[in-house]
Order: sequence, then structure tokens, then C-alpha cells
Amino acid sequence: MQKRLEGKVAVVTGASSGIGREIVRHYTAEGAKVVAFARNGAALEELVAQHTGQVLAVTGDVTQNADLQRLVAQTVQAHGGVDILVPNAGIARAVPFEESTAEAFDLQFSVNLYGAVETARLFLPHLRQGASIQFITTFLTQVGFPGLAIYSASKAALKSLSQTLAAELAPRGIRVNSIAPGPIATPLWGTVGLPPDVLGAVAEKINARLMTGTFGAAADIAETSVFLASDAARNIYGQEIVVDGGYTIG
Repeated sequence: MQKRLEGKVAVVTGASSGIGREIVRHYTAEGAKVVAFARNGAALEELVAQHTGQVLAVTGDVTQNADLQRLVAQTVQAHGGVDILVPNAGIARAVPFEESTAEAFDLQFSVNLYGAVETARLFLPHLRQGASIQFITTFLTQVGFPGLAIYSASKAALKSLSQTLAAELAPRGIRVNSIAPGPIATPLWGTVGLPPDVLGAVAEKINARLMTGTFGAAADIAETSVFLASDAARNIYGQEIVVDGGYTIG
């Protein structure tokens, strides 16, 4: 192991499962200290036990400002500043257009866009020179997928915001980029609100379009995240790195 993140402090939200949890594991393996934030306290404590002395767990919800303020306070108290910020927390719900009310938009935008942006805004005063912010978007910013208009729109807004922030924060020595996962085998897939048989049929159609013939792994995203957080990516600004098994070129 190269220990590419030795001496760095990272904050990862949505860290209790899926992509967030795998990012924590990869970061610690690369030498980073990680503050892991999520609603599932028990899952966070498992990470603490697995990575003794490297993970600080903070339980909370990215839609609650008081929880985010507490996350910032505990991070600064423990580490002084932050080198890597990954506002990863997100939700996906399949909603037909005729049911896409303002309330339905609010549910997903409150986490995927507002929660991510507020996390970055509150941490901004504590980001060190050379810091990396990584937003997690989706391959669906490039293709249409029935029932996921709200989810895709929330991530498209996040993609656009990350590009603008890259230009705005570069003079402060902060790099902003985003990672767009394709179909990834994580618990999120099972929470979109579709029956198991429908999910299975959709998965078969997706697999037929992937170069590998199967969903990617959370580790694929975590490894990309490590690269973007490392000094090797020091000249990358405002990019959306698509990790989708070739779905968007098929």
C-alpha cells in the first residue's frame, strides 16, 4: 500500500453503508484519519472498531443543520482542520412524473443537493490549503431513466454546482470535483421503491448494456475517490469522473 493519504483528515457523510462505507475503508488503508457521519450509529461504531484509532464516528442527519454543526465542531475539535470532504449521503426514490409533487422533490433534494451543499458550506472555513471536495453525482446526469427524474435532477444540480465551486474555490487552494457512479451493487439499489421482480428485470436490462455485464462495486468508486483526494490529482478541477462500466457509451 502506497499510503497516498498519509497525514490527511477526511470527512465522509453517508458513511454507514455502500459507497460511503467503502470510501472510509479505502481512506484508512491509505493512511488517512476519517470522520464518518451517518444516521446509523451502530454501523458507524463497527467502522470505529475495524479501524482502531483512525475513525471518529458522528451520528446525525445531513438534512438537520444542528447535526451538521455538531459534525463540524467535533471534527475541528479532534483534528483542527480537514483535507478531504466527501458529502456522499444520498437517497434515490422512483417517482412517476405524475406523482412528482413539490413534496416529492423536497424529499430527495433535501438530502442529495441541499444536504451536500450545506455540508460543504459549513466546512469551508476549516478546509486546509490543497483540500479536495468530492461530490457524488450519478451517470444519470447523462442519460434518461424512467421514474428517476427527481433523483437525476438533484444530482444534475449538484454536478453543475461542483463545476462552479471549482472555479470559485480554486483561488483558496481548494479543488472541487465530482464522481458519477454508474449502476453499483449497494443497498441504495433496493431502496428506490420498486418491487423485487421489477428491480430484477431492470437490472437485467442494465447488465446487458454494461461492458462487464454486471453492476460495479462500491470499491470502484472508492478507488476513484482515493485518486481524486491524492496529490496525483492536484491539477484536476471541476471534473465529473464517470465510473459506469461503459453504460453511457453503449
